[in-house]
Amino acid sequence: MTADEHESGAAQQRQAELRAIRDRKGDVRIVPDVEGRYRALGPASRDPFANWLTPVEEHYVLHRHDTPAIDADSWTVSLRGDVDDAELGVEDLRSEYPTVAVPHTMECAGNCRAFFEPKASNVDWEVDGASTAFWTGVPLQSVLDAHGAASADGTWLTAIGGDTATDGDVFARSIPMAKARADCILAFGMNGQPLPEEHGFPVRLLVPGWYGVNSVKWLDELRVMDKMVCGPEWDERRDGEDYYTQWQQRNYRIVPEGEEPSPNESISEFDTWEQLVGDEVAHPYTYDVNVKSVIGYPDEGAEVTPRRDGTVEVLGVAWAGDDEVTTVEVSADGGETWSGARFMEPHFPNAWRLFRFCWEPAPGTYELLSRATDDRGRTQPASIGDPEDGFDALDDDEYPWNQGGYAANAYEPLGVSVTVEKSE
Repeated sequence: MTADEHESGAAQQRQAELRAIRDRKGDVRIVPDVEGRYRALGPASRDPFANWLTPVEEHYVLHRHDTPAIDADSWTVSLRGDVDDAELGVEDLRSEYPTVAVPHTMECAGNCRAFFEPKASNVDWEVDGASTAFWTGVPLQSVLDAHGAASADGTWLTAIGGDTATDGDVFARSIPMAKARADCILAFGMNGQPLPEEHGFPVRLLVPGWYGVNSVKWLDELRVMDKMVCGPEWDERRDGEDYYTQWQQRNYRIVPEGEEPSPNESISEFDTWEQLVGDEVAHPYTYDVNVKSVIGYPDEGAEVTPRRDGTVEVLGVAWAGDDEVTTVEVSADGGETWSGARFMEPHFPNAWRLFRFCWEPAPGTYELLSRATDDRGRTQPASIGDPEDGFDALDDDEYPWNQGGYAANAYEPLGVSVTVEKSE
């Protein structure tokens, strides 16, 4: 088989998998992919952002490699490294450890990439790469404690997926042990249902409050280490360049135009925004989610009629990863003036908050914007900067343009244009 034939076959397999997921889920769209390599689907409208819980059928999907064919009865998660070696079956996890349900707003690190100019690489997400679900599984701390895992400061846990690409690279991500023990779970359920195959069946790592790339699907191995996945010893495991390290040390790093990320064995700052504004990490890792808000109703281009009292209800969601959203403001004049919105229940850590704003408009066309502030006083920037500005864009209330289009939270691109009709 020639290289072109191989590539054509892989593209056909990818398209078939995308159509199968779309048909199974229903109310989703296939998201454009610049490279033609990813399986990416998101909700077909903004309806999920006007509700607190995202149905499984509307929850976004993203993965690069083929979904592996898995027999859940024989699947195991291996524990390796500075821990008692073990092979944990799915039934072992269900029967030998406590079970919890964790609400979590999962967001792709590349969400809103479509608004970068010039275009950044990969999947062309608009706002649809974020969803909230209840995840059922086993507290990771229980598993680590039962097998004597190291927990000293500076310890890392590397999660390795069971999906392997046709060119051989393996998906691996490292998270600090402190986060692994704090609130991570080994998930086997989603919104009260068995974990769907496109979401990591039969078991995935779930890292609450952090970008979705860290919640490794089809979990195959957990390795306790004294550093991140880094160095030639990892590449040599499959006798090739970057087979294990690229998804930690090259991809999913916030890198300005014309620069190359340098590998790190360890870091001590895990808040993505603090990495951006600090000096420790030259090219931040996409860990804790940046504060963001999205209007779900009215949808983009909607025509609405005020209620009898002359108001239009604006609904949306706001989230901030490990941090808490403290305020949300709404503007009906493109950001010239702002008014406070009110939060609605429920209220859980690591999950978005539903907000409501009662708007009294006259007939006309408006640009509705929302902006959120977290409990560290950090507010969404207004726009996305130019490539030549680098991280200095932050000084001008702009989110830095970066090669991967990662971790963007500027509010202007997320606004909706709405026409208010005269009330009868």
